[in-house]
Formats: sequence, structure tokens, C-alpha cells
Amino acid sequence: MATPGRLRLKAQIISRPESPALHKPFVRTWVDTGIFHLDQSYDYSVPEALSDSVQVGVRVQVPFNGREVEALVLERFETSRTTGLIKPISKLLSPHPVATLASIQLIDAVSKHWATNPVDILRSAIPSRIVSIDKKMSTQIVRTVREKNSRNIYSFIAFEPYVNPADEVIALATAALKDGSVLVIAPDERDIEEICRIAEVKNLKYLRLDSSVSRAVRYENYLCAMNAENTLIVGARSAVFLPIADLSTVIVYKESSHEHYEIRSPGWNVRDVLSLRRNIEKFDLIFTGYVPSLELSALIDTKRLTYITHPHRLAVKAFSSDDGSILPGRIFTDIRSALTKGPVLFIIARKGYGNALLCAHCKNLAMCSCGGRLVIASKSAPPSCTICQSSFPEWSCNWCQRNKQYVAGRGIERAGEEISRAFAGVPIILSYGDVIKAKIESRSAIVIATPGAAPQVDGGYAAVVVLEGLKFFSHSDLRAQERARELIFETAAMINPKGAVLLCIEEVHPIVSSLARWNPGSMIRRELGERLEIPLPPIVSSFVISGSAKDFTSLAAGFRKAIIDERIPSSVKVFGPTDIGKGEAKIVLYCPQQDGKALTIFLHELARKRSIAKRDYLRIRIDPYSL
Repeated sequence: MATPGRLRLKAQIISRPESPALHKPFVRTWVDTGIFHLDQSYDYSVPEALSDSVQVGVRVQVPFNGREVEALVLERFETSRTTGLIKPISKLLSPHPVATLASIQLIDAVSKHWATNPVDILRSAIPSRIVSIDKKMSTQIVRTVREKNSRNIYSFIAFEPYVNPADEVIALATAALKDGSVLVIAPDERDIEEICRIAEVKNLKYLRLDSSVSRAVRYENYLCAMNAENTLIVGARSAVFLPIADLSTVIVYKESSHEHYEIRSPGWNVRDVLSLRRNIEKFDLIFTGYVPSLELSALIDTKRLTYITHPHRLAVKAFSSDDGSILPGRIFTDIRSALTKGPVLFIIARKGYGNALLCAHCKNLAMCSCGGRLVIASKSAPPSCTICQSSFPEWSCNWCQRNKQYVAGRGIERAGEEISRAFAGVPIILSYGDVIKAKIESRSAIVIATPGAAPQVDGGYAAVVVLEGLKFFSHSDLRAQERARELIFETAAMINPKGAVLLCIEEVHPIVSSLARWNPGSMIRRELGERLEIPLPPIVSSFVISGSAKDFTSLAAGFRKAIIDERIPSSVKVFGPTDIGKGEAKIVLYCPQQDGKALTIFLHELARKRSIAKRDYLRIRIDPYSL
């Protein structure tokens, strides 16, 4: 039998705890726990070795529930409110502060307003850390927000026709730069590119913050902007959180755009975040666009927001079609006349070729056996299903068995075919989808574009034609009228001073007179009156709760019982649940604006309790762009 070896005790190294900082040895942090209901702040001690670097707004690594996670320092203090053992910060992730006391206040206010965890807002507000940029840039103390003599400007400035709206924004920014830095928030990459191009022409110092620049450039520009002086900063919606020491003015470009609404949860929007930010900081706030959103229109109507516009008279003609043709007969003379003077822009509501197929004899809608609608992708393509993608080269009507097709939902490609036949010999330019033209030459041509894809032309178009105008107003969601007004005004503004706007719509439609006078006021007041009568947003606050459909019937019943039990205001109206497909459902809640805060608190607590119980996640959207 082998003699056993000597017993050895495994060496155990006990790390000595680092001594805490001598001055303000504790910090309060927001910790990225990844768990919804763990949304409070947590205290940690500061090791003396990190004391000089740990300041408000820096990112650190901390131990949490047996793992190392990222946290943001909110404040340093002498005595912790936490009893028991307080763990120390593990590591300083970056020496550069990425937040200030004011921006932390804003993020906290936004998280409460939209019933979410502050870390969800941090992901939108602060760009990802890039180690190479941290090493490249020298550590600096972020300057505190300076007191400014604010002009207390709070206004909506309507764009004028015949000029590039980006030029108007740069003119506003240039005037405001003498008082400090200016933040311009634009809806998409194309708009940001145009604003930056003009800024370069004007030799303005600017920084760009949007997803089209690399992550490294975005992070570097973010750090530079925090200490910028008299600098123009151009960014997308997330730039609304950017802390700027000498911020004098914020300009929101094309305020009514849906791009100003965050897509990811919790769905905050630029307009309401700026409203909260003005309660914390002093700066001038200017919204711009062709037509204000209904939310701003309600503020204008009650004199809380100044509306600035200049009167113009546009040459506007309306033409209605009795036979369903894309171009009414009387419009041809005006188009041919305009083509002798320059390019003519046609705007159509849809991309694609044929978005709806009917039987030419009985007008029965062509459907697939799976329930999907049949469409035509191109002139030579057979009908195909929008859901299962099945192709029907030998299609015949299910009702009358005939095979003659009628394309009812014309797309831009089908419209291009019909227009090219009507104006033979005139060059046709299409701008839509992935083939958007930024600019064209000022020569006789027909330009056909979908909404938002119209190219610019020096001097403006000789005429703008809005095809099938009623379709722009006929969408089912509540924003349809608002979007149609903004689009038609924006497109009409692209004519030259002697150009004409030709609308394929009934002459009695209110858009005709509004456009001729360059004043949408009567249309907006009419729609606000309708919203007040029913009532609908923005007269009331709206809440959309969506998630797995399996328990939404009991959830809706729970909301109704909460009203009876007076746990939420009796003014709350519950609609649903409604099936939204893919095993999900939604519930819509309305309440007067003064009761919105109480309902938000209730929904936040509901979401926290479901998280604690490990139940299915609820998506809560407060005052979303679309219901």
C-alpha cells in the first residue's frame, strides 16, 4: 500500500481592502443591472487611489450581485445612507465625465415621465465608450453651466416657400451663436448632411452627432461638445440629452417628423424632453417646420407658444379626376406650359408598382388563399402575395373567373409608366426608396418622387404636381392629416417664385385655400376642435400597453377594477385588449392631461411588480407618435 503524501493546505490569498478616500468617500450611482425593477440608485465607496478621478458623470465598474457591471456616478458625499457593508468601486472605466448634474437631473425626469429605468434612458443619451478616444483626449474638468441672459424665446417658426429650409435654420443658428453654443436637432441623416454642408459653406465651426458617423467620431464629438464654446452642434434625436456648458439655443428642425420619436423602449420624444429640460436649464427653444404638429398647435392656440410666419400667395390649382386616371384631363395644359420653363415635380403616395389588384370586370379585390393581398412588383411580373410570397402567373378572379387585371393601388413605377406615355420625349427621373436623388439639374424634365425623396433643384421647380391628393389624407391613423399637411406644404415650397402648385384633389378641399394663402391655421383649428369634441390626443394623454396576449384580458379587467377602487383616476378610459398579431395584444388608455402623472406612476409600479414576479414584460408607450 502506497504511503500517502503529506497533507497540504491550499494557499488562500485574502486581498486587503483598499483604504477609502479621505474626502467624500462615498458615491451614489445608477447601475446597469439589466433588471427593470432594480431602478434605484446604489451607494459605493471610493478607494483613495481613485479619489482624484472619480467625479460626477464618470463611468465606473462596480460589483453587483456577484458580477462586475457598469455604473454612472451621480454624486459624491461624506456619509452614506446605506447601512451595513458598502462595497468599493472596482475600476474607473473612463476618466472623462459623460454627464453633468443638469443632464443627470434631466435623465431622471425623463425616466419618471416615461415610467422606465434611468439606465434605459442612459443608453439613448450617452454614446458608447471608445477606449482609443479616452486615451487620445486629455482629461478635463467639465465646466459648469454658465448663467446666461436668456431672451426667453419659445416659438415655432414656419418655413417660407422658394428657399431651402436648411438655409433658414443656419441663419437662425448664426444669429444665436453670439450668445453661446447652438444645438440643432434634425430628424434624419439627409437633413443633417444638408445642414452640415451649409455650415461648411458659411465657415461655421460645428460638431456632428448622429449614427451616420463612426462610433469613435461620435464619442469624440460628444466629449468635445460638453466643453464647446460658441459652437454649432448638429445631431439626431439623442442629441437632445447632450450637456453643453454654454448652451444658448436649441433648434428643432422639421418638428412634426416621426423621426423625433425614439423607436426603442420607452419611446420618448424630442419635444417633450425639451419641455422637461427647460425646467432645469435656461435656453431659447425654437421649433421649425412648414406646419406645426397638433401638440404644438394646441400650445399656439392657448398663446403658450409664439407662432411666427410670413404671408405668401402661391399659385395653386386643383383638378379632380372622374374616371380614376392618375392625371385629370384639364391638368395637361399647365404641366406642358411648366415643362417649357424647367423641371416639374410629381409627388405620389406609394412606392412600388401595383399595391392593389382588382378584377377589371367585377372589381373584386385579388386575394391569396392565405388571406394576403395580391400586388404586382413590376410591369412584367405576375401577381404575388404580400404574406406568403406565392406567385400567380395564371391569375383569374375568384368571383367571376375572368383574368383581366386592374391595378388600383398605383405605385411610383406604375405612375412613371403612365406619365411617360402622356409626355413622350420628356426625360423621366424617379426618386424613391434606395434610389433617392439629392439634387438634379435645372432643365426641362419630369421628376417623380415619393414623400420625403424629392430632389433639390437650383432656382426651384417650374411646377409641383401632387398626384392622388386625397390618398395622403386617407390613412387610418390619427397623424394622417398632420403628415399630409406637412408633406404638401413642404413639397409646394420647392417651386420657384413664378411656379405653380397643381393638386389632383377636389377644389373644395381645405388644403387648396390653405396652401394658396400659405396658412394652415383653419385646417388645424378644425382638427383641434374635432379632437376636443371626442376627445382624442393631444387633448388627452394617451398610453399604449402592449405585450404577450395571453393575460391581456385580465390586465384590461384589472385596469377597470383599479378605476372602481380609485387606485387610478376615474377619468381614465380603457380600450381593448386588441389583437395586434404574432401572439401579442395592446390596451389603449386615455385620460385628461392633469391626470396623466398619476396614471404614469401607477403603470410604472405595475411594471416593477411584474418584473419582481418574473412575469412577461409590458411595453408602455406614453403619448406615442401613433396609437
